[in-house]
Order: sequence, then C-alpha cells, then structure tokens
Amino acid sequence: MIKSILPLSLIIALRFFGLFIVLPVLSVYAINLYGATTTLVGIVIGGYALTQMLFQVPFGVMSDKLGRKGTIITGLLLFAIGSIFCAIANDILMLMVGRFLQGAGAIGAVVTAMISDLVKEEQRPKAMATMGMFIGMSFAASMLLGPTISSFAGVPTLFYLTAVIALGSIVILVKMVPNPPKITHTYEKKAIVTDVLLNQNLIKMNITNFLQKGLMTFAFMIIPMVLINNYEWQMSDLWKVYLPAMIFGFLAMAPAAILAEKKGKFKEILAIGIVFFAVSYLLIGLSSGTLFFIIGVVIFFVGFNMHEPIMQSLATKFAKVHQRGLVLGIFNSFGYLGTFLGGVLGGIFFEDVGLETIVYTIAIICVLWIILILTMPNPAKKKVMYIEINNDYRNNTHKLDTISDIDEWYINDTENVLIVKYDNEKIDEDTILNQIK
Repeated sequence: MIKSILPLSLIIALRFFGLFIVLPVLSVYAINLYGATTTLVGIVIGGYALTQMLFQVPFGVMSDKLGRKGTIITGLLLFAIGSIFCAIANDILMLMVGRFLQGAGAIGAVVTAMISDLVKEEQRPKAMATMGMFIGMSFAASMLLGPTISSFAGVPTLFYLTAVIALGSIVILVKMVPNPPKITHTYEKKAIVTDVLLNQNLIKMNITNFLQKGLMTFAFMIIPMVLINNYEWQMSDLWKVYLPAMIFGFLAMAPAAILAEKKGKFKEILAIGIVFFAVSYLLIGLSSGTLFFIIGVVIFFVGFNMHEPIMQSLATKFAKVHQRGLVLGIFNSFGYLGTFLGGVLGGIFFEDVGLETIVYTIAIICVLWIILILTMPNPAKKKVMYIEINNDYRNNTHKLDTISDIDEWYINDTENVLIVKYDNEKIDEDTILNQIK
C-alpha cells in the first residue's frame, strides 16, 4: 500500500502547497496590480475554489471513463499553465484568469478515487489519513515559506515555483505510481448523476463537506485579522498559533480514523468534530484575551482533523465501484463551494454584522448539523473476500447476483482476483465459493 499511496499523497500535497503558498501574500500583491479593487482581489483569492467546484464532476467522470492517470496529468498541466499566467500577470484580470486555470485542474477527487482503486477497502481510512496528513504538512510549510520566499524573490517567483512543482508531479505520477487495476463490475448501467445526487446518505455527506470547508475558510480569514487588529500581533508571529493547532490536529487524526473504521463509529466521530467546531468558534468570537482565542483555534483544528481522515472514505462507502469518480467529484464540488462561499460571505458578514453575531449563528448551524449527521446510519460492517479465480470461476460469477446478502462484487482483471463484499452475519465464505465452483 505504501508504495502506491505515498507518491499519490505527495502529488496532491504538492498541488495544495502550490495553492497555499501564495495565500499569505496574495492580497497585498494583487491590490497593487492595474485595475485592482478589493472585490476583484477577493475573487482572485477564492476564484480557484470556484473552478475547482465546477470541474470536479467532469474530471471525476472523465477518470471513470478514460482512466485516472491521464486525467491527473491533464489537471496538473492546467495547474502549471495557470501558474505561469499568474506569474506573468501585469494586471488584475490576467491574474484572475491564471487563478481560474489553476483551479480548473481539479484532480482532488481523481487522486482519491485512484487511491481507492489501489488499496483494499479496509485500508482506505489509513490511506486517506496519510493523504490528509501530507496536505496538512503542505499547508504548514506553505504558511512559513510563502512570506519568506516572496520577501526576497517576489510573488511571481512563487507562481513559477508552483508551475515547476506541477510538472515535477507529473514525473512522480508516471515513474512511481502503478497503473490502477482494470476492473470488471456487475453494473450494466452507467453511473447516473441523479442517482448520486438523490442518495440520502450522500446528500448528508455533501452538506458536511460544504459546511466543514466553509468554516475552515472563514477561520483562516478571521484568525490573522483578529490577532493583528485586535491583539496587535505581527504577521511574523502567526506561526505561534498555527504550529500548536497543527500539532494537536495531527494527533487527533489517527484515533479518529481507528474509532471510525475499526469500531464503526463514523457518524459519532463526525458529530464530535462538529461539537468542537461550535466550541472553537464561540471561544474565538467571544474571548477577550489571546489565551482563550488560541485555545479556540486549537480546538477548531482538532475537530477539523478528526473529520479529514474519514470524510472521503465514508463517502466512498456509500458508492458502488462504478460510481467512485462521480461520487467523489460531487462530494469535492460541495467542499470547494463551501471554500469559496466561506471566504466571500464570511468577509461580507464579518464587516456588516460583527464576529459575535456570526459565531452564535455558527453554533446554531452546528446543532442542526449534528442532528442531520445523527440521522445518517453508520455504514453496515461488510466483509471483503478476495478470491484468485480461474476461467471456471469467472464463468460462474453471474450466480453471485442471485445472493441478496452480497453487497457487490467485481473482478480485478489486472491481478485476476474476484472481490466480493458481503454481510458476514448472514452468509459465509464457503457459501460464496460454492456458488462459483
């Protein structure tokens, strides 16, 4: 698993690093470009999330039909081209076009789907946690390196760096990542968007991703503003709050993944994380000193990182094998919509309403959110059977369709293995084997 997951995790982390590294300095740089207004600067900062949202589903569908690797390469090339546009931009509109192109390379769902293809189902939470930790480390590194590099080399250098990173990621993909297995599944019909959109459990997961990412964006907007404006911190001091928050957040990831996957407590972990969101925002918005404010930030990161290792894995558990790219495309689209609106709407309300009113509203939303999550069932614990098959077995696999206690089956043609997901409380392995002998 490690040989497959580490290169893919590195690719997605490098891509996020390229997006994150300009965030600490982008607004100051963009406002000085020709034609800039604060509204256009806001679009430049959040614009990548908008095109990420729009292209998640097309990229997910394309990866299901045309293959994961080619789709990822296409996305990385778009990201590199967008980065070059940003680097050479001499006015705000060209910078905006570059940011839109950066976001158009929407490969997040495709990488996640490829990880799901390459690892066994019971290993997915660990794989997703690994990817989440790489992304978290890329964010921490970008917050430190972005201001440092730009201070002596200029912001355009950051964009050139992201272009090089994108092209380097293509090399990593081609040289180090194995091709996903060729899958033969039992579904004659194509994955249909409406089936996914109307799935009650996936609706709840999409709402969860939307709210989680929206609260994250708003948190990153207000944390430096409050510390600098209210508590007179300097920009160079912000690491003092981000570093402990990152550390405690990382420590929360493994226990959350273990409790969710091994104990089947997915919705309980999500609910606890949401409680942490509510408490953290109340502390951030109502504290009168830096100590409780920092505690609130740490609690937010703990809740956020409890969600991260299980969110994508849980979404895939509600999807059939032929739907994974589409399901994750829609799921990530909701997340990027939350990212975009969290910054835009958060900025509007922060200025017009005030932080205290906002955090009370967020707390109420969190209560309703918890109720929604608790109405979602934990995925039924299924056992997965891996059977090396010969031609006789292959010819009899259609008989598995008659067994109602089999959730799904499909064939990994690359490794010549039949994968059967079944309810082990109602049927045993011998019964399944006897059906295909």
